[in-house]
Amino acid sequence: MRIGICALFGALAVFDAACSHPAAPSIDRDLFEAAIPQLEALYRSHKYTVTEVVRWHLGRIQHYNGIYRALQTVDERGALAAAAREDEDAKAAGGNFAPGPLWGIPIVTKANTSVKGLVTTDGWSGYKIPGHELIAPRDATIVARLRAAGAVIIGQTNMPDFAASDTNRSSAYGRTGNAYDVRFSPGGSSGGTVTAVTSNYAVLGNGTDTGNSIRMPASTSSVVGVFPTRGLVSIAGIAPLDWLLDNTGPIARDVTDAAIALGVMAGEDPLDSATIGSAAKAQPGPYTQYLKADALKGRRFGVPAFILEGAGIPFQGMPASESAAEVKRDTDANRLPLQPETRQAFLRALEGLRAAGATVVFDDSILPDSFAVTVARVGTLPYIREGTERFLAEFGPAQYHSADEYRKAVGSPLPATIIGGEHFRAVGQEDAPKRRSITQAVFEKDPQAAANVLVPRQKALAIYGETLDRMHLDGYVYPAAQMPPPDETMPQDGKLSEGPHSDTGWVNMIGVPAVVVPGGFYPSGLPFGLELSARLWKDGDLLGWAYAYEQATHHRRPPVLVERGLLSDPR
Repeated sequence: MRIGICALFGALAVFDAACSHPAAPSIDRDLFEAAIPQLEALYRSHKYTVTEVVRWHLGRIQHYNGIYRALQTVDERGALAAAAREDEDAKAAGGNFAPGPLWGIPIVTKANTSVKGLVTTDGWSGYKIPGHELIAPRDATIVARLRAAGAVIIGQTNMPDFAASDTNRSSAYGRTGNAYDVRFSPGGSSGGTVTAVTSNYAVLGNGTDTGNSIRMPASTSSVVGVFPTRGLVSIAGIAPLDWLLDNTGPIARDVTDAAIALGVMAGEDPLDSATIGSAAKAQPGPYTQYLKADALKGRRFGVPAFILEGAGIPFQGMPASESAAEVKRDTDANRLPLQPETRQAFLRALEGLRAAGATVVFDDSILPDSFAVTVARVGTLPYIREGTERFLAEFGPAQYHSADEYRKAVGSPLPATIIGGEHFRAVGQEDAPKRRSITQAVFEKDPQAAANVLVPRQKALAIYGETLDRMHLDGYVYPAAQMPPPDETMPQDGKLSEGPHSDTGWVNMIGVPAVVVPGGFYPSGLPFGLELSARLWKDGDLLGWAYAYEQATHHRRPPVLVERGLLSDPR
C-alpha cells in the first residue's frame, strides 16, 4: 500500500537547510526510474529538494531531447519557479506540512493540453504562427488538478498534427524517435509522452486517445498507459480531434504511479458533460487500494476474435447515411491483419497472466467480426467541428474563439481534420478512396444523432457485456498493436512509415476502460504491450489486474539512450 504523502512531513519539526544541500553523487542512482513512492521517501528523508529533482530531470532533457525530440516545449523557468515555491512552502509549514499526492513530482503534458501561458500547438504549425499563437488563457481541467496535487510541469510533449496519426511527426516540431531505437516509431499520437516518460525526462505524463493514442504508443515503449472509462476524467481544455471519441489518461513507468495520477485526474467537471454523475458510477478511490499482487487469481479473460482476424473498423466509424457499398469499401480498406511476430509476442505475454492465476479463453464467438461491424457504425464524423468550436470558445486566445475567427485573424482556415469539409479522409485511411463531404451538425440538436452514434454504441456495449456474461469473463485481453514498431529510416510497404497500427479504436467508440502494460520484448529488442479492458466504471479492478500482471512478470526494462542521433534529419 502506498504511503500517504500527507504524512510525509507530519512528524517533522522543520523543513530546513538540510533540504538545500548540493546534490549527492548518488543522485543518478536514486532518481533513475524513481517512482512516486520512492521520491516521497527521498523528500521525507530530506535527501533532495524539489528543485534538485526538477533540475536532474531538466538535465536529462537537455542532454537527450535533441536526439529523441520528445518535448516540443521545455518550461525550465516555470518548472524551477514551481519547485522553489514548493520547497519554500514545505520549509515554512514545518511539521504542519500536508502536501498533495503528486507533490514534487516532475511531469509532462501533451501539446494539445492547455497550460496557462504556453502555446497549445496541438502539434500543428498553424497554432504557432508568430503573432497568432494559440496561447492558453488558463489550464485544462486535468492540468489544474495535477498542479493542485503538487505536480511540477516541466514541458509539453511532441505530437502529430491534431493527434491525427499513428506515428509522431509534427509540423510544429518534427519527428519523435523511439527511446529503444531512435530509428523506430514510438507510435502516435502520444509518442512524445511515452518517449519522455520511458527516458526519465519526467516521472509521468498525460496522453490523449481518440482511437489508440495512449495505448498503442505505451506498447512501443514499455510503459503503462491508461484509457479511463469515458467520463471519469475531464477532457475540457484539450484540443479535440473528435470530442465524441477523445479521452485522456496517465502514462507512467509502473501501475502504482498511473493509479495515483488517475486518482488526481478523475472527477466531475461542468465543462465536460460526460463527467457529470461519474462519482456515483465509478469505483471509489484511491485507486491504489485495488493494487494487489493476487488480483488476477481466478479471473477469466477472453481474446476478441475480430482482433486476431484483423477485422476492419474505420476510424471515427461510418454514419448511418453511408450506403452498403460505402460501408464495404471502408471496412475492406481498414482490414488490419495481426502480424506473425506480434501474435507470437502476444502468446508469450499471456503466460504471465496464467502464471498469476488467470484463465485465458480463446473462442470464435468472443467478439467476432459481427461485433466489429456493429461498433463500426458508431459514426462521429458529422460532429467534429462542434468539438473544435467548443474548445476555442473556452480555451482559445484573445484573437480567436471560433474557427471563423481563426480564419479572419490568420487569413487561412483550420484544416478539415478538425472542422470537417470536402474530401475528408480519416486517420489510417490515407490509401482509401476519398470520402464524400459529410455535413457538420450539432450533436445535441441533430435528429440523426441517435442513428449515427447512440443506437450503435448501445448495441455494441450490449454485445460487449453479454459476451462477458455468457462466457463468464471478467474482461478482455489482446495485443495493443497489430504489428511491431516500424523502422522510419526506410519505406514501409513502399511508402513513408505511418507508424504501428492497432485494432483498438472500438474501445473509444463504446467508452469502456482499458490499460496497456509492458508485455515483454520482440527479438529486435523493441517492446510489446499487452492490453486489458473491463466493464464500464471498473477502472479500479482493471488497474488491479494490471498491477498483478506487472508484479508477476516485471517486463519493464529501461532503454539505453544514445549520445548522438542516428538520423541526419529529425523530421
